[in-house]
Amino acid sequence: MSQVDEKYVFDRALLKIKNNNWRRFLTHFLRSVEIEKGYSKNTVESYSIDLARYISFLEDRGIEHPDRVSEELIREYIHALGMAGLSPSSISRNIASIRTFHKFLLLESYSKNYPVENIESPKTRRKLPEVLSIDEVSSLLEQPDVSTPIGLRDKALLELMYATGVRVSELINLRQIDLLFDMEIIRVFGKGSKERLVPIGKVAIKWVREYQLKVRPKLVKIGSGDFLFLSRLGRKLTRMSVYKIVKKYASMAGIKKEIHPHTLRHSFATHLLEGGSDLRSVQEMLGHASITTTQIYTHISNETLKEIYRLYHPRAI
Repeated sequence: MSQVDEKYVFDRALLKIKNNNWRRFLTHFLRSVEIEKGYSKNTVESYSIDLARYISFLEDRGIEHPDRVSEELIREYIHALGMAGLSPSSISRNIASIRTFHKFLLLESYSKNYPVENIESPKTRRKLPEVLSIDEVSSLLEQPDVSTPIGLRDKALLELMYATGVRVSELINLRQIDLLFDMEIIRVFGKGSKERLVPIGKVAIKWVREYQLKVRPKLVKIGSGDFLFLSRLGRKLTRMSVYKIVKKYASMAGIKKEIHPHTLRHSFATHLLEGGSDLRSVQEMLGHASITTTQIYTHISNETLKEIYRLYHPRAI
């Protein structure tokens, strides 16, 4: 996170907080997770939003120090989140933020109180991610007009996303130096700046090389740096710009599913498993710290198998 981004995130959170104790505690916490833990800008910002809202709630009830926070008060806050219309998954995330914050306060001796010990997250049924069929992916990848510079850029971008399963944050931070095409791999820096090497196929390599040769030199401006994918203005693409690119071509392809950039990551993993890949290899390629995160894709593959069974087995009806 740059100093400008960091200041923006911190200042926006602190604007809502009146008490100096809470301001100091939250500032130290956010700096700890960003600098010492190496969490991403998005994770730090989520913490800042969740905790600024939580602390504002405490301040409204006259609580000026974490030692005075009770379990009952936290339960009241969780109930208020539910009444405000937050989903169970959003409430679970808020509880996780509060738990991490109070653990930090305890470990740093800012507080002797740990009021979240008996607080449980609401049970949520994990929603299976939307996945494109192989035909839908093919249709999506055929949409960019490669006779135009931006169309060729978008073609290279989409091919790389599906070929490697990278996250959007990883995609927009890819640099040309990270493309190890002679070995058919790319170097990716994931959550917590963890480095991993991901295989990439010849088709994606072809389109990325063509983009590098014909388009990127025309987009480069002073300050572009070595970032692979650039905007018309020569800047690094943003998460929102990638979202718009994916939505645009999905619409052109006539895909009715509610998709976003992460859908290509989901599809990448699911198609690998359906093709016979083992779970551990997919975990490595996705950069999941825990294999349990990757296991959700086995459920999607099982759904596909059940659908094939229902369609073709004579006794399935």
